[in-house]
Amino acid sequence: MNRRTFLAQSAAALAAATLAPRPSAAEKRAPRILLRNSWQTVNIGDIGHTPGILHLLEQHLPEAEVRLWPGTVGEGVAELLKRRFPKLVILSGDAEIRTAFAECDFFLHGSGSGFPGRRQVAQWRKETGKPYGIFGISLTEADDEMRDLIAGARFTYFRDGHSVEWAKGAGLKSPVMEFGPDGAFAVDLRNDEAAVKFMKTNGLEEGKFLCCIPRLRHTPYWKIKKGVPFDEKKNARNEAMKEHDHAPLRAAITAVVRETQMKVLVCPEDKSQMEVGRTMLVEPLPEEVKARIVWRENFWLTDEALSTYVRSAGLFGLEMHSPIMCIGNGIPAIVCRFVDQTFKGLMWRDIGLGEWLFDMDVEAEVARIVPAVLAMAKDPAGAKARAAKARDFVQQRQRGMVETLRKNLTA
Repeated sequence: MNRRTFLAQSAAALAAATLAPRPSAAEKRAPRILLRNSWQTVNIGDIGHTPGILHLLEQHLPEAEVRLWPGTVGEGVAELLKRRFPKLVILSGDAEIRTAFAECDFFLHGSGSGFPGRRQVAQWRKETGKPYGIFGISLTEADDEMRDLIAGARFTYFRDGHSVEWAKGAGLKSPVMEFGPDGAFAVDLRNDEAAVKFMKTNGLEEGKFLCCIPRLRHTPYWKIKKGVPFDEKKNARNEAMKEHDHAPLRAAITAVVRETQMKVLVCPEDKSQMEVGRTMLVEPLPEEVKARIVWRENFWLTDEALSTYVRSAGLFGLEMHSPIMCIGNGIPAIVCRFVDQTFKGLMWRDIGLGEWLFDMDVEAEVARIVPAVLAMAKDPAGAKARAAKARDFVQQRQRGMVETLRKNLTA
């Protein structure tokens, strides 16, 4: 190519570039997502929903800017989130919410029981007309407004197959209506310093203890949240069933101590469970068993709890979100549930862990709890392999959920 030809082609290219339409500022900027989540702080599982979804977005949609519209992030939870996600914007006050409505492109409703953010979804749709979607809820009832909101969503993911079947059978409609695992599976928060200090103080060695979580049939919120009135009916149900529900856990603890070298850590998922663990699990145990039991007497946040769980050989008990966070991190977890809870526990079947799910209202299943816990304690490698397989399946499904979100951001 001679000099004259080169100059002519360069001039033509420059002219074409000058005349071509330039991308607008809106086209250049990162997509903006308004996340509605963080329902309460008295439960490490409800705390865990938000960092789980934030981690998924960080992994699979890293270019997005996320603003969190929280229910509540008090008691150190806001600081917990900011340490892990320093770029996160946490909205506070009407002015910031109005700005987010104007500037964000998509409203994402996070995991939860029922449809806890429905009012905010309705507000977003009415005031902006911009798209929205739903990640990982449980649902077995819906009024006309809820049906309309789900029909208007770009996607609706349910965190258990039971909810999917119910929704389809009840005639709910959404462009995408599928099983989508709870956001808390993706939590990766850590407070290793606090966990290691607690374990050292209490003689717990990595891989040589199991965690056990108690639970009453109904969380006694009147004890742990201001302004919640005493519920006589729920309290009576708790009193009637607490021995029935905790006796099998005590039997499992006793069997682990007597038949293995493992210790057992009795620990809480919500603020009411330290007392329940002491009175229903620890104090009634035989004295020789108590010698290898550690009772966590103080509440902890999700980061310290998870840093402890990942150093254990596994977890069992009557709660749901600690097992979810365990499996999400490859740690074995057995779930014992009852009819008074939502159906989210049935997700264990959806992720291939049906053999680790027990119905406390079916005596034949209750009888299998002790053997299952013992098997987990005696074969840690096999239990971890099963947990890892479930984790991989969950991660695959959650990647698909974020990909659906991505498609709707760019549509």
